Amino acid sequence: MAAVNGGGVSLASQAYMEGKAVKETRALVADLCRQFYSLGWVSGTGGSITIKVHDDCIPKPQQLILMSPSGVQKERMEADDMYVMSGNGSILYAPSPKPYPHKPPKCSDCAPLFMKAYEMRDAGGVIHSHGMESCLVTMLNPSAKEFRITHMEMIKGIKGHGYYDELVVPIIENTAYENELTESLTKAIEAYPKTTAVLVRNHGIYVWGDTWISAKTQAECYHYLFDAAIKLHQMGLDWSTPSHGPIQQGRGAISAPVKAGLKDSNHNSEPLPDIEGTTTPITFVADVLFPYARDNVGKHLSATYDTEDTQEDIKLLRSQVEDDLAQGIDGAVSIPPNDAGKDAVIAALVANVEAMIRADRKITALKQLQGHVWRTGFQNNELKGEFYNDVPEALQSWHSLGIKVYIYSSGSRLAQRLIFGNTKSGDLRKYLSGFFDTNVGNKRETSSYIQISESLGVDNPSEILFLTDVVQEAVAAKAAGLKAMISVRPGNAPLPENHGFKTINSFLEI
Repeated sequence: MAAVNGGGVSLASQAYMEGKAVKETRALVADLCRQFYSLGWVSGTGGSITIKVHDDCIPKPQQLILMSPSGVQKERMEADDMYVMSGNGSILYAPSPKPYPHKPPKCSDCAPLFMKAYEMRDAGGVIHSHGMESCLVTMLNPSAKEFRITHMEMIKGIKGHGYYDELVVPIIENTAYENELTESLTKAIEAYPKTTAVLVRNHGIYVWGDTWISAKTQAECYHYLFDAAIKLHQMGLDWSTPSHGPIQQGRGAISAPVKAGLKDSNHNSEPLPDIEGTTTPITFVADVLFPYARDNVGKHLSATYDTEDTQEDIKLLRSQVEDDLAQGIDGAVSIPPNDAGKDAVIAALVANVEAMIRADRKITALKQLQGHVWRTGFQNNELKGEFYNDVPEALQSWHSLGIKVYIYSSGSRLAQRLIFGNTKSGDLRKYLSGFFDTNVGNKRETSSYIQISESLGVDNPSEILFLTDVVQEAVAAKAAGLKAMISVRPGNAPLPENHGFKTINSFLEI
């Protein structure tokens, strides 16, 4: 193995570079490449793998990176063929040249793209596959900017997703040279904060995870889902809808269902309802959900303090509170460091959450934590989602006509799924195709609705019908090109005169 100027890492570190952890990771990459070759993911020297060398003593962004070489038959690759890189991508050691007919060693052409996943998503491993499924699925609809699928068991293997969720994978266009994809991959990662993969049309896929195990597991699930979509398409079935019914003429994953049933000018529209004051009485949110979260947040934090979900919630709240303190937001209380003790941290968190609830703040940190508190309430049958009487009937009717319905609420996606999944009318999630929350932006900002229309892949934003009880939200949606209606329900705030929007008292009027 040849030493390379390591950007500040001295040659005295060679013993560490060739230590047990690095050696084991080298062997792991070679073994995975052999496995992936048998799956057809890295044939013809294509595809690549990179893994961070795990070491608890070294911050993850600075951990060493192992990366497979370019132009090498992956199934014959050996541990010594790997490149060793610093956390910032500088090559520390490169493999020695092999005799003819082997080509001179060259680091993976994917290196700039791999580094983006490390930098932007704190990845622990990244896999680039040329699997046939990941190529063909991007060709089913040459104009599609996303792959979408829902109601498939293997979706649960993708981080942050469950069976009822709609999995969305961005698609970028291929280029002649791999490194030329870096800019478009970067934009896709920025535009889709929840994604753990990016498809490259006519090419393959990049998948990352917190660890190499997570990356491998998700890659296997993605390929399974792509294969399922291709086979469903061959059978004339639409994989992007909950029922996976027959593909009908029109627009959609390949072609979407004809939107017969929405009246008058709303024909061909995809409904996008809000929840509070639109599908659900304001009193349910204000008098049931909010008090439950307020009264149980301390107990919830104490019982789940060491779990991954709660630690992520605390991280988000810390960041939000720091911003609030800097801006002088009323009710913000400094959260002590973890070494101050669990009780002290929880007490400060509870004080901040109570202030946020009193102010009815529409912020992701609060909504995510509330969703986790409500999850416990729904699981214990202490909570049941409430809906206006016309809503379940309308959702069922639209679904039977092949009309896709999405939800956009300031409540987290988890909270939305809980409310619709646990109702007196049964599980209503089977009638829904997806959920949007404040991760796409504030509901009073036009950019949020632009992002939603781009995510849904409609030919024109006017094909989306936004339903809300708040005029300012309707104005923002209309500015983005969506249609909008105002929901007039008992207990909703009075509307200003001459607001200019059509009003409805029931979904059955649509």
